[in-house]
Amino acid sequence: MPAQSPTTPSTASSTASASALSIERLVKEFPARRRSRPSPGPGATRADVVHAVNGLSLEARRGEVTALLGPNGAGKTTTLECAQGLQRPTSGTVRLLGQDPWRASPALRARVGVMLQDGGLPQAVRPLELLRHVASLYGSPRNMDELVERLGINGFDRTVVRRLSGGQRQRVALAAALAGRPEVVFLDEPTAGMDPQSRNIVVDLVQQLRREGTSIILTTHLLDDAQRLADQVYIVDHGRVMAQGSVAELVAPGEDAPAVLALTLAPEHLDAGRWPWEAPEFAGIQVARDERTVTLTGPITPPLLEAVTRWFTATGAMPESLSLQPRTLEDVFLDISGREIR
Repeated sequence: MPAQSPTTPSTASSTASASALSIERLVKEFPARRRSRPSPGPGATRADVVHAVNGLSLEARRGEVTALLGPNGAGKTTTLECAQGLQRPTSGTVRLLGQDPWRASPALRARVGVMLQDGGLPQAVRPLELLRHVASLYGSPRNMDELVERLGINGFDRTVVRRLSGGQRQRVALAAALAGRPEVVFLDEPTAGMDPQSRNIVVDLVQQLRREGTSIILTTHLLDDAQRLADQVYIVDHGRVMAQGSVAELVAPGEDAPAVLALTLAPEHLDAGRWPWEAPEFAGIQVARDERTVTLTGPITPPLLEAVTRWFTATGAMPESLSLQPRTLEDVFLDISGREIR
């Protein structure tokens, strides 16, 4: 992270209180061949180890949603396991609510909720029994009956966990993670496998948690969820932060940023003659046509947009639809991590 100027004690205290999770220059190494090689010692060479995380820094603040995004194998899971105290960093510092999570006390763990993508739930128990048991472990638990109703768990509360659908298990796992009113909650793919109604309920609940001051660390491959929810986004690859900022900062159009101009022509205008995008100034624009819909992709500048609308004015044609869309968080993600399958 960028160097900061010295702070006064009062400023430092304010910064510390606002930071729920702070990671600085995190490195996590694993043996290159776990089954055939011993753990790397002090004299290990680069050939002996793989850097799952390599100098990663991030901060998650209270009352904000921080999204950690990246392709498979980028280092997200290892980073979160270090943040949750499940892995010991090779080097660097991790502070969760001001403490080292690797040496976390029961008091610290009671302030943190974790929702795993695979649920991590016992398979032979019914949801309501499980959630009431989890809530009983906390001194001031959330009202589980209200949470169960809000997440629609009461519709399948008599079915054992192993017989639930993926989306149903996700809702139970989310309720379990929130049982103790955590100050920090880690959500791994919280809406995976959910239908649109359930997904909207979870999104609304996350937004409520943010308003209550909870720090939410979110990982997801559903980038529209991240774009909708995140206050801060970190895109990681090869164990490093490749881009960070608010959604607005990351998708902000630059001078040459690509955009998509899509228009649908009326049937009577399909033979209107020379199209404006056939002009030389559109040489850098990718043009695709699917029946009556034309899509222009590239750096759509105001003069190019004017040329298109001027053509419609001159010909008297009126498109059935016309839209200009800037790049999305998914576009930024693909620009950084590439479009190849991993």
